[in-house]
Order: sequence, then C-alpha cells, then structure tokens
Amino acid sequence: MDYKRWELRPDDELFPPALRDNSNAKVEVLYGIGNPECLSEAALAIIGARRATPYGIAIAEMAGRVAGESGIVVVSGGAMGCDCAASRAAMDAGGKTVIVTGTGADRIYPSSSESVFRDAVARGGAIVSIEPWGTSPLPFVFPKRNVIIAALCSVLLVAEAGERSGTMSTADAALEMDRTIYAAPGSIFSPTSQGTNRLICEGALPICSEVDLEQRLTMDFGVLRVVAEGVAGPMGEIFSALVAMPMRPDELAPRLGQSTLTLLRTLADYESRGIVEHLPDGRYSLTAQAYEQYRLGGMQAETAGEPARGE
Repeated sequence: MDYKRWELRPDDELFPPALRDNSNAKVEVLYGIGNPECLSEAALAIIGARRATPYGIAIAEMAGRVAGESGIVVVSGGAMGCDCAASRAAMDAGGKTVIVTGTGADRIYPSSSESVFRDAVARGGAIVSIEPWGTSPLPFVFPKRNVIIAALCSVLLVAEAGERSGTMSTADAALEMDRTIYAAPGSIFSPTSQGTNRLICEGALPICSEVDLEQRLTMDFGVLRVVAEGVAGPMGEIFSALVAMPMRPDELAPRLGQSTLTLLRTLADYESRGIVEHLPDGRYSLTAQAYEQYRLGGMQAETAGEPARGE
C-alpha cells in the first residue's frame, strides 16, 4: 500500500490510551497506516463469522451504519463476511473504521477486502497491526490480533458466530477486559448463531432491532441518533417463515400447506429477483438486501405474487 506508514510506542502522544495501560494487551510497537488520531476516538468493535449467512451480514451492515451515523469509529478485523460488511457500511454512512490485521499493516489480507482496506485509510480511518511490516498471514498471529480488537473498543458487538470460532475468542478477550458485549440473537437451530446465543445467556446485551442498538449506543457512548423505526408491511407466508430462519423446501412445504414443487417454483422466482439465496446445505435464506427491505417495511410488493395456501 502506498500510504504513509507510522509506528507508535507507549510513550508516544498518539499511542491509543486503550492500549497504554492494558495488562491484557501488551504492545511494544503499534504499526499503522492512515490517521492515528482516530485510535483515541470512541470505538465500537463489530465482528462476526467469516462465512456469514445473509442474516449475519445484514446485522453487521446495520450495526456499521448506525455507528457511522452516530460518529462512532468501527473497529473490525477486515475479514470477509461480517467484519468487512460492518466496516464498509460505517464508511458508506460517513463514518470511519479501524482495521486490525493479523498481517503486517502494509499487507492486505484477505485480498477480497482490498477496497475496504484502501477506503479505510482514504476516509480518515486506519489499518493497524502489532506485527512488523511485511508479516505474512500465519495462524498463530490471529489470536493476538483478536486481543487488540477487543482492547481498542469500549463496546464489542457480535453479529453472528459459531460456538468455536475466532469471533468467540475475541469476545472472550473483551470479557476479560471488562468490555460491554452486545450480541444479535439468532435461530436456536442455526450453527452460526450458537455462539451469539450463548453470549446472551451469559449476560451479553441482546440487540433485537436497529432502534434497540441506537438506544444502547446512546447510553454507552452518550451519542444521539434520531431515526424512524422501520415497520414491516404485510408479508407472504414464505417470506415470513424465512425471516425466522433458513429452511429446506421439504421442511417449509408442510408448514405452509403447499406442495414442494409449487414451493420450489416460487423460491426459484425469489432467487432470480435477489430475495432469497440457496445455501450450500440445501436451505434457502433471505438475502442481506431482503433483510434490509424487511427492516424498512418494503417487502409488500415483492411478495404479492406468492401462491395461496394449498395451491
């Protein structure tokens, strides 16, 4: 990357206070590119599964947008999935993001996140690492990176996470540092929500809507963001069922009193219109865009052509 590099040590004025006196995150040198001043601003870390479902992506995008519009810096690992979605949404909302990478700060990893890395610097944020310049991605480095993500924020939001994952290791590090934890609840049948649901059972604050997140940020950061709460319009039965959780056609058909063949035709039509997507395990899920339209109450027209029960 061709941006100006810098190195910060604990006795430097711009070294982030969140790291200076943190016994859980001992940092001798912080390597970075971009704006070092943003490291001292109020920060919300948003993390989640790399192989996220559309639901997890929608949660990450919603949280990133709300934080960006509230003037709160979004910290993420820059990975594909929830991290990348949160950072992109924050910047698109006019906010800043700090990406904590497990490689050297001058390396873009993964390559699919290149535009997010470059925009983070160009829009007033930063890329930081505790690894020397040029360090390649190595498995043992990323647990250390996760500790830094937890240290740089005062609140951490988990959008979606399995029971055993790097996301949960970051959440565990945040708990050890007495950070506030938010978690988005998911279906009890979804493997990618087992971690977030467990966090809620253990005391994490559940985020059940955009307005809920806004209110919590107001209390924890002292910011005020005025938005109108989206009200969903009337939905067809298929869409309503998939809002709850992804399902296979043979699971969905008997619940709706439809033949599997009729249901498959409708799902194929929905897929062609970007409303649902076919997951690798055979289930159908709403797309991230469909979840967003649902939040805003805009799915009435999309579901007007659903077949009637028993058709």
